[in-house]
Amino acid sequence: MQYDDQMLAEPDIPVTILTGFLGAGKTTLLNRLLTENHQHKIAVIENEFGETGIDNELLVQDDKEQIVQMNNGCICCSIRGDLSRILTDLRLKRAKGEIHFDRVVIETTGVANPGPVCQTFFMDDAIACYFRLDGVVTIVDAKHGDETLDTQPEAKEQVGFADRIFVSKTDLVSQQEYEALKARLVEINPRAKIEPVHMGEVAVDKVLDIYGFNMNDVLDIDPDFLRGVHHHHHTNDVSAFVFQSDKPLDAPRFEQYIQSLVAVYGQDMLRYKGVLYLAGTDRRVVIQGVHMVFSADVLGPWGERNPENKIVIIGRNLPQEAILKGFHTCLAE
Repeated sequence: MQYDDQMLAEPDIPVTILTGFLGAGKTTLLNRLLTENHQHKIAVIENEFGETGIDNELLVQDDKEQIVQMNNGCICCSIRGDLSRILTDLRLKRAKGEIHFDRVVIETTGVANPGPVCQTFFMDDAIACYFRLDGVVTIVDAKHGDETLDTQPEAKEQVGFADRIFVSKTDLVSQQEYEALKARLVEINPRAKIEPVHMGEVAVDKVLDIYGFNMNDVLDIDPDFLRGVHHHHHTNDVSAFVFQSDKPLDAPRFEQYIQSLVAVYGQDMLRYKGVLYLAGTDRRVVIQGVHMVFSADVLGPWGERNPENKIVIIGRNLPQEAILKGFHTCLAE
């Protein structure tokens, strides 16, 4: 983990991952996104193309290629192989002027864990140089959300990875039921903004350019989470916890600890992000990761803000107390 100030060129193609369990309404949202009057040229990659995916009426039917032109100028392709290959094919066709798009939306299958898709943008240099992972958007069904979260591990992982959560079908439940579900979602993921959505009616700017994976010092944590609002009548093997301290960290000790932590528990650490207050420097350091892959970046001085450490970890069956004690041992003496 290198704490240097070198600024690398920003990849110019943002990518949004759209996920949600079967029947939650993510395809409804996607179809609306593709028909909305906006200036974006979107390349859509979906696993369910030709089945329950994009409305066929939106497609130009005379194209037999894997990449299909859409009536509104967007394009669509299906994953019949490696995601990295699909993205590279799109990029090369774009560079040759054969197709035109300025961003990518990946719609995962309803039972997919978004983790491997996210990791592609960290681990594959050929992708990371051109594509910037912007955020994970998750759709949750208000009517069946609790049952799905109780019985489907992938649904909890989809919530845990999210940067933004839209709750669909809220007209089918009471306000009290919606608030209870929202509180459960906060317990799993206090970072994500949560709001209801009706029939996919979401403004484009709430789905695109949310900068969920941007290396910055903003950690949006639901205040109810920090006040300790938890609902223990549910078993959430995916949950979140926060380490906070106004004492500086010893950088070598912290680096060794975070590397050991990821080596042991990385497969169960879905998303983690933190702002670090390191001894011996007035610069803020941001760290974030997905599973086994993490990175760090140095930002500007603390300025008028009081230096502090704040690290949020969202994971599956993690020993929270032991991990928090480990962070405390990294504090400078």
